[in-house]
Amino acid sequence: MKRHTWQRDAVRDALSTRENFVSAQQLHAALRAGGSSIGLATVYRALADLAVEGEADSLQQEGESLYRACTPGTHHHHLICRRCGLTVEIEADAVEQWANSVAAEHGFTDAHHVVDVFGTCAECASEIAQLPSAT
Repeated sequence: MKRHTWQRDAVRDALSTRENFVSAQQLHAALRAGGSSIGLATVYRALADLAVEGEADSLQQEGESLYRACTPGTHHHHLICRRCGLTVEIEADAVEQWANSVAAEHGFTDAHHVVDVFGTCAECASEIAQLPSAT
């Protein structure tokens, strides 16, 4: 476990105020706007450490790592809006059963997996439907 510094605590606190996934650059900008002197490289390191320790979820979207605070020790999946980033933690018992079954069929034990489902949330779908169609 990494030692706790004021910078790491600041990143953890800032991340905990966000409901959706956020990039290191976005989080850094928010910290700086709030008066912090923290550097971008420090934000990247702190986010990576939080993800390794299970205090943050991480995903790749369009080649960029995005992060979201999570409860350590809980296994969950995400439903993520591609347009606005709205993120919902979901239970997926069928996925759990499938992953364990496939692993067992091939002689694997202690299988781990990550499942993120991307789509368009109801609000964004409604906005898209209201856009004038291109002709």
